[in-house]
Amino acid sequence: MSFVGNLFLVLGIVTATTANANETKIVADVTVAAEWIAKALSSSGYKADFSVESLKEIDRFFDDQMLNGAPKPNGLLATQRGSRLFALGAYVGEVIRRSAGGEWIGDDNDPQAEINVALRLKHGTILWPIQRVIKRFNNGSEDGIYAYGIGTLRCEGSPKC
Repeated sequence: MSFVGNLFLVLGIVTATTANANETKIVADVTVAAEWIAKALSSSGYKADFSVESLKEIDRFFDDQMLNGAPKPNGLLATQRGSRLFALGAYVGEVIRRSAGGEWIGDDNDPQAEINVALRLKHGTILWPIQRVIKRFNNGSEDGIYAYGIGTLRCEGSPKC
């Protein structure tokens, strides 16, 4: 099976069986995608244990899979890019959520729900980790994921940031 395989097929099956009555489909998809990509990353040699340090592995993944600002031919971002970026963003958000507390928020009626799903941290900060992962893909290391996570966690609930 490929790196992400049939992610949305898996998401649909698992979401149908795990979503609670108050959870939107997009939020259920995010949590399933984060778990799934963690397993896929781990099977590909990346440490994806939902620790803050594992965000360095997401940056390493991008460095490994990109060449001169574009996905490497036949690399893990050469195909199924949208679903893979969504899952990576879900993982990044879950790392932050598990460390800082909070909840995913999303609107199933939004035609761009996969991009606009947000993470509201317990002190009210709202993040869009999937959008951040897309920026990392488009802009390279200047939009590093580890720095994003550390900066967010350092500032969460602090009036000085």
